[in-house]
Amino acid sequence: MTAAVEDGAATEPEYDEAAIRFLGVMWGEGYLSPGGPAEVDRVLAGIDLKGKSILDFGCGAGGITLHIARAYRPAEIVGYDVEQPVIDRARAAAVAQGLSSATRFVASPPGRLPFDDGAFDVVFSKDAMIHVPDKEALFAELFRVLKPGGVLAASDWLIGHDGEPSADMQDYIAAEGLSFGMASSHRYLRAMAKAGFADGVAESRNGWYRDVARGELERLKGPLYAQAVAAVGEAYVAKNIRTWTAMQKVLDSGEHCPTHLRASRPAAGIRP
Repeated sequence: MTAAVEDGAATEPEYDEAAIRFLGVMWGEGYLSPGGPAEVDRVLAGIDLKGKSILDFGCGAGGITLHIARAYRPAEIVGYDVEQPVIDRARAAAVAQGLSSATRFVASPPGRLPFDDGAFDVVFSKDAMIHVPDKEALFAELFRVLKPGGVLAASDWLIGHDGEPSADMQDYIAAEGLSFGMASSHRYLRAMAKAGFADGVAESRNGWYRDVARGELERLKGPLYAQAVAAVGEAYVAKNIRTWTAMQKVLDSGEHCPTHLRASRPAAGIRP
C-alpha cells in the first residue's frame, strides 16, 4: 500500500515490520490493504492478464503481486514500491511460494519510475496512490510506462469531496499517522484525462468497505485481539483500535470513499 512519485528526501519507512505483521493479522499475510484476493479480482474483472506484462504500483509486502502471478499467469508481474522493508518481505515470499520466476520486485526512491516508456500491458495498483499527493504527476508516470492500448486498473482511498477535510476526517488521518494525499474522484478523473488516459471510470466502494471495516473492528476487539497483541503488542493494537474507530465515522458519513478506477491508454494513432 506504499508508493510515491514525487522526489524527496529519504524518510523512515511508514510500513515497518510492526505494520507488516499487524496488517498481516488483519488482512492476510502479505496484504497491506483490505479485501484480500476477492477484492483484487474485482479490480481486475474482465481483463485478460495471461501472457501480459504487469506493473503492481505500490506493491507493499507482495501478497497481491503473488496472487496475480499465481491466479492469472502473466508473462511477468513487477512489484514496485519505495520502501525497502516491504520489498524484502515480498522477495522472500516469492521464493517461499515458488514464484520468483514470474515476479520481480523493485524498490527505488520517489521520483521518475525506474521503467522504460511503454514497458507494461497493464498497470495495477491497490490502495497505494493515496500516498502520492500530486495526482497529475502520478498519472503522467503511469501513462508513460503503459503500452499504447494498455489498461490501468486500480483501487484507492479517496475523499468524497474537493473541500477541506471534516474534523472527523482530520482526526482519522491523524490517527493513521501516514502520508495521506486524499483527493476526490473528480480530481482523479481529471488527472487521468490530463495524462492522456481515455474512458476513465470511478466506482465508489464505500458501501462495501463501510460494512467490512465494521467487522474488522469487531474482530480486532474480539477474536483477533490475542493474535494481534502477540504480533505487535498491546499498545500497537490499542492505537489501531482507535484508528479503526475514527475510520468508521468517515466511512459511515461517506467522506472516506474507497474507489475502483479503470482507464486505458489509447492505441497508437488514436486520440483520447
